[in-house]
Amino acid sequence: MEPMFLQQVERAVGGGGYSELIQLLRGNGSAIPQILHLFAFKPQATDYLARFTHEVMRGPSPLSPALRELIAAFTSTENQCPF
Repeated sequence: MEPMFLQQVERAVGGGGYSELIQLLRGNGSAIPQILHLFAFKPQATDYLARFTHEVMRGPSPLSPALRELIAAFTSTENQCPF
């Protein structure tokens, strides 16, 4: 994956679950979604975004979670954003 525009955020060592997930992904040689760096850098500020996203993608809806994921993946592809 391309480096972030805010490389200080990507290089920062944060705490909590998102930092642990980043370390696990690095250890496995897996790609790290860039949003995880932001979540690890400012967990108190991004907690709301994480809860909002979870509710939108997994909460009650006439659309199944699978269909919502498909819509998100299609939208990301149209925006040339890796998903």
